[in-house]
Amino acid sequence: MNKAGEIRVIALGLIRNGERIFISEGYDPVKQETFYRALGGGVEFGETSRAALEREFQEEIQAELTNIKYLGCIENLFTFNGRQGHEIIQLYQCDFVDSKFYQLESLVFSESPHYKHRALWIDISRLKSGEFQLVPEVFFEYL
Repeated sequence: MNKAGEIRVIALGLIRNGERIFISEGYDPVKQETFYRALGGGVEFGETSRAALEREFQEEIQAELTNIKYLGCIENLFTFNGRQGHEIIQLYQCDFVDSKFYQLESLVFSESPHYKHRALWIDISRLKSGEFQLVPEVFFEYL
């Protein structure tokens, strides 16, 4: 999360394999809720959102992307860990270059030395049923 009052620009990649998508698991300790969202991260100054998407996948899970297609821009207002957040999401549809990622159930990766995440494949039907919480909800329009 950024400092209070800042708008964060991020690039996220929706990777679909049949009726499942590859998403990252997060946890809000204040709400005591687990949530899921597409992988990606912050766009740095002087960097395009597409370049940021490719860099973030390389840094976080050592994955190269292909078939990258821009889907749209989403403005996301939310509360996480008791703090208001504001993101501008540049959303892309993409695929993994290496087919090994499609064989995984899940993997653990680090965004920072102190914080580990899990990424996993989840059936879209389980997200639509509410069994798993997909954020932001507008992502459903792109599935």
